[in-house]
Amino acid sequence: MMVSPDVIKPIEWFHGRVRYLDQTLLPAKVEYRETEDESVLASEIKRLAIRAAPLIGIAAAYGVALAINKVEKDDPAQRKFAFERAYTLFAATRPTAVNLFWALERMRRVFRANEQEPLDKLKHNLLAEARSIHEEDRKMCEQIGLHGAELLPTAAAVLTHCNTGRLATGGIGTALGIIATAWEQKKLKHVYIDETRPLLQGSRLTTWELSMYGIPATLVVDSAAGFLMQRGLVNAVIVGADRIAANGDVANKIGTYGLAVLAKHHQIPFYVAAPTSTIDFDVASGALIPIEQRASSELFQFFDQSFPGGDIEVYNPAFDITPNALVTAIITEKGVIERPTAESMSSLRSHSELSKRAGQAEVST
Repeated sequence: MMVSPDVIKPIEWFHGRVRYLDQTLLPAKVEYRETEDESVLASEIKRLAIRAAPLIGIAAAYGVALAINKVEKDDPAQRKFAFERAYTLFAATRPTAVNLFWALERMRRVFRANEQEPLDKLKHNLLAEARSIHEEDRKMCEQIGLHGAELLPTAAAVLTHCNTGRLATGGIGTALGIIATAWEQKKLKHVYIDETRPLLQGSRLTTWELSMYGIPATLVVDSAAGFLMQRGLVNAVIVGADRIAANGDVANKIGTYGLAVLAKHHQIPFYVAAPTSTIDFDVASGALIPIEQRASSELFQFFDQSFPGGDIEVYNPAFDITPNALVTAIITEKGVIERPTAESMSSLRSHSELSKRAGQAEVST
């Protein structure tokens, strides 16, 4: 029996606790966990039980609300200590995704505006902001889906990378939101899914989501993408983003840059789908975006089997940088930026509450 994708709720506020889906267990096991401890939530972000740029921003906002909820004494020093500790805790989880810092800065502004208010009001307003961040992301995903679907030809066959759907956001997703919308509009014919090494977010997560929609899809190894394009099987490549620089350079899951190069060679549109909260106007180009390095164990493990690496060194960046010259368009909830440059991207700046770089330096290593 086909399961509705609407049942996927990767995170929610649940009776004073945060309830989340452990994505490390998917698709073999669907397990929800709950916590009222912000430290646990931060650890779950680090180990990718909660993952993807929009979702970790939502999680961090809820985590700050959890921290303030535990304050019992109405003491200004105690509430400030709790907030700053939570802010620092979540800022140190994952350095590349700017949605994390964007959400934390929004929570900081609400904290400062209500710092002298009664404790109950402070708690209420921080939780209300976290819920607003969650709801706004849901609405942004819907708009991204509509804008992106307009760009696809009828009976489109698209290639996507990593996971960018309901598991990654507060709504239907970014790149997968476009795919789901195009399918609903009967514009989509087929989806090719990169496995997305080394943690297989494509083969574990995207296949699971698309099967819920009943969308025809084919899983391929990452290195088969160029061959698909050579055979004329792909009309467009659609990916998400973890941070977009002011000039339109894109940081996304490792392997994205290679796809963009292949798409350029084969004259296939390469689209990036992301909310404006993913754009960091404080970073001039992709060269300045910090790239998270993951553990070597991710490469020395295959399912349940581990093998020793001996003296072999491991270089395991979680993300790469795609230069703006390879990007056909960036699709946001505010509209589509074709052939992004610093000048064309600037039109989005007034629409966005963008994070400042304060607090990022200590997590850039």
